[in-house]
Amino acid sequence: MKTYWQNYIDGAWVDGGAGRVDIINPGAGEKLAEQALADAGDVDRAVMAATRLHHSGALSDLRPVERGRMVQAMGRYLLEHIDQIAPVLTLEQGKPLWEARIEVEGAARYFEYYGNQAETVEGRSIPLGKDYFDFTLYEPFGVSAQIIPWNYPVEMTARSLSAALATGNTCVIKSPELTPLSIAWFASAAEAAGFPAGAVNILCGWGHEAGAALSAHPHVNQIVFTGSVPTGVAIASAAALNVVPCVLELGGKSAAIVHDDADLDAFETDVRWGIYFNAGQVCSAMSRVIVHESLHDALVERMVGVAQSLTVKPGIEQPEFGPTMGAMVSEPQRDRAARMVSDAQAQGAHVATGGHKLNRAGAFLEPTIVSGVTPDMTIANEEVFGPVLSVLRFSTDEEAIRIANGTPYGLVGGVFTRNLDRATSAARRLRAGQVFVNEWYAGGVETPFGGYGKSGYGREKGREALWNYVQTKNVAIRLRG
Repeated sequence: MKTYWQNYIDGAWVDGGAGRVDIINPGAGEKLAEQALADAGDVDRAVMAATRLHHSGALSDLRPVERGRMVQAMGRYLLEHIDQIAPVLTLEQGKPLWEARIEVEGAARYFEYYGNQAETVEGRSIPLGKDYFDFTLYEPFGVSAQIIPWNYPVEMTARSLSAALATGNTCVIKSPELTPLSIAWFASAAEAAGFPAGAVNILCGWGHEAGAALSAHPHVNQIVFTGSVPTGVAIASAAALNVVPCVLELGGKSAAIVHDDADLDAFETDVRWGIYFNAGQVCSAMSRVIVHESLHDALVERMVGVAQSLTVKPGIEQPEFGPTMGAMVSEPQRDRAARMVSDAQAQGAHVATGGHKLNRAGAFLEPTIVSGVTPDMTIANEEVFGPVLSVLRFSTDEEAIRIANGTPYGLVGGVFTRNLDRATSAARRLRAGQVFVNEWYAGGVETPFGGYGKSGYGREKGREALWNYVQTKNVAIRLRG
């Protein structure tokens, strides 16, 4: 573990104009390393380096298959260095080491997928009669600014970076100040894959300084952001002044509707992955379970069993796949989640299990189940972003849909039933960008992901994501003779 990590601008590792920030290991509550902090001047240098490269055509003029092979090579580089990346990711973010390895593997998959997609972005001809030849072209926007969240720093960087590079854009990445270290490997991967200086720039900085400077920079042509609603609104407002398009993924309060004919044995596995993977710090986490009243008590008992079966300890001590959970990303995040559980209890909910900090160093919170939650409670409407599952009950299908759609969010939803008609109807009526039927997190890199309402707009993943990074040009030719 290095004690000091720099930013990467125009092919060189550099210090930051805003000094340094301490990176804390949330599994031990101790300082892990220092990271250089970028200021507005550093942001400007990174954006201008990306702009110069884009205008040179060195990236956008490549044959797409060549660019695609370079993108794929970045993914292979991540896999080749997984034994170095995963421990750093665990130490800075808190997740179990086996989860960190899954994240690196997922990141590599994005580069594989979008590297394959690079040569499939094709225009079309439009018939205008014998006197015209008309066709469309897809061209990269230019400089893509990508502001990365702290919960999945490696995978979320890969998600946007791979698609942007595959379509010929240059990139400036602002890494999160809580978890910036593991992102450094993308710079080395880009170099190893043969990308020229300026194609990938990585800098860490405070949101109000580096993030604000990046989102408002006049030479940024497109912005991708994953994070909170207030920050997303600020970024979109700054981008609007420059008439720059954004892709915003702003979290959710996602609900799983469990009907009286659901497979409860299988659902226990969905609870394990849906709310306790990454200690619940997942924008699409199963944060609400809306269960039919006839199953309520039995399902709560099962879910309590799942929560209590988990071993909670530092992620670096968890190399093997299993029923384990690590620390949350920071003590303030942990304390906020614990307060929300206490507030729910004060509002009349019942803490069936968990809800307390662990009596040890680090940002640990017990896996938590809160039952007796009603739709009007704060915990039923606001994102906890922690290992806390709220349980609500319903009596009719109509009521279940109404409760599920009753928040301003709309990222994902789920329905668990053996009745295909009921599942199809619910999938159509749920106000969410992605609906899981009988398996939470069904899908993959190939399936589009994004939200309705305050969960944001634009789509990541799948072929749909490619259109975020290109603009359409029409060419109409008048034929003579």
